[in-house]
Amino acid sequence: MFRRTFLIKSTAAATALAAPALHAQSWPAAPVKLVVGFPPGGGADALARVVAAKLSMIWNQQVVVENRAGASSTLAAEFVARQPADGMTLFLSTINSQALAPAVNSRLRYHPERDFTPIVLLGVTPNVLITRTTARERNIKDVVALCRQQPGKISFGSAGPGTIQHFAIEKFKLLSGVDALHVPYKGSAPLLTDLIGGQIDFTFETMTAATPHIKGGKVIPIAQTRAKRSRAYPDVPTMQEQGFPTFETMNWYGISGPANLPVALARRINADVNNVLAMPDVVRQFDGFGVEDGGGTLEQYAQFTRTEIEKWAKVAKEAKVSLES
Repeated sequence: MFRRTFLIKSTAAATALAAPALHAQSWPAAPVKLVVGFPPGGGADALARVVAAKLSMIWNQQVVVENRAGASSTLAAEFVARQPADGMTLFLSTINSQALAPAVNSRLRYHPERDFTPIVLLGVTPNVLITRTTARERNIKDVVALCRQQPGKISFGSAGPGTIQHFAIEKFKLLSGVDALHVPYKGSAPLLTDLIGGQIDFTFETMTAATPHIKGGKVIPIAQTRAKRSRAYPDVPTMQEQGFPTFETMNWYGISGPANLPVALARRINADVNNVLAMPDVVRQFDGFGVEDGGGTLEQYAQFTRTEIEKWAKVAKEAKVSLES
């Protein structure tokens, strides 16, 4: 009896384990959507299209980038959280949707951990403090001095309230003790247009969005915000090197699915994306954007996200950043 019961249970367990594995093998049978919470042409969109093109070849099925811009990627996150957990809709999860928005808005209609399956980290990139080419400021000391000369008048643009640029501004104000003017925009494109045109003074822009303008000679980099220098900008000093030893902000990108995605399917997608990230041409493109240190397991991305949620909740509390009235 014991042997028969054991065999029945073993067979049932094997069947349960095999079911998602078989699903993963037959998947995808139709085009897959990769939802991006930002407009076409931005840094997040550019990375998504690089990965989508490679996955389309690996899966022999089209991976379509679908842009659902608005509310710092939270509208896209809300949409994906409601989709079936079949792998046909994936999400370009970012620091905005998974860590910053939850830190400043308790009324979100999704939970950054409970409603998603973390699949893989695509990479992290610093912010870069930039200014127009005609500005005299060339280092952080100059920027701090300018802010102290004109308290509350020197403008720092962001891609919107609660974005990583906004958080970087607030962290800079906290650590430097200066008063500066936060000017929120609806995305990086109009922000950069006004910076280049001289309507605002500075921005802690994401490196992916800032890089084309830096390389095109339209803006000047003053500092980068990770603890270590990016391979893409070996000559631009970090904030820590310029007198702010605890200053570190970074943007990050990953791929997630809706909650309850079958583990076998999640691991299949994870393995394929890791293969994409190891391709020499993808490495070159990501390096050009300043995106580094991607890849890893499902569990590593889940832990990374959890740590980021806790970190930015603390910063939001200290800087009194909130989007709730």
